[in-house]
Amino acid sequence: MKKNVKKSLKSTWNEFKAFINRGNALNLAVGVVIGGAFTAIVTALTNVLMAICTWGVPGGLNGLITVLPPANDLQKGMAGIGQTFDSGQLQDIAQQYAESLYGAGVEDTLVQSLKSEILSKYTLYGSVYVSNSAAVINWGSIINAVISFLIIAIVLFIVIKVVTSIISKKNQIQEKLKEEYYQKHPEERPIVVPEEVKPTELDVLLQIKTLLEKQQLEKTETKDK
Repeated sequence: MKKNVKKSLKSTWNEFKAFINRGNALNLAVGVVIGGAFTAIVTALTNVLMAICTWGVPGGLNGLITVLPPANDLQKGMAGIGQTFDSGQLQDIAQQYAESLYGAGVEDTLVQSLKSEILSKYTLYGSVYVSNSAAVINWGSIINAVISFLIIAIVLFIVIKVVTSIISKKNQIQEKLKEEYYQKHPEERPIVVPEEVKPTELDVLLQIKTLLEKQQLEKTETKDK
């Protein structure tokens, strides 16, 4: 019984090792981890670059948006507030909204509760709150995606170029060492057998033409006789 269990465990372990080694699974796992870390670095670098480039834009890259005009009443936002408002006006808008519902002299806790309600229906883009139901073109996300793609493409190009150069130099060194070895031991140099030259289509057609002409000539000679 114990022997069967050990044999089964050993077989399972061998299958697992074969699975890990198949298709360089370990290298793939390492690549995925490094790729995730590299993506985080690229994202951070892109954010730094775009923060510098959009220094004068309120809210930075996140503030580069275009809010399309409302096509229906739902896209107009909350009544009395509108489709958009500046982030600095949030407290005053919440106060006015509370007074429009409950009259003057409302408690601060009620104002804060209504402020949370407003925030649940609006999204902050830079320094501007926009209604969640509004149609928004987020230029910042598009620019961020383009910049990230360019950075990744440039880095991958450099990495591939460096790796290709290293492999090329390695192959040149190996060929040089091999040639030096064969010069010292010429008897071990492999004999290169030239490949058989295959006829081209033109050669085949010419052979067929010659054969047909020969057959035609033989037929003519036979008739003459």
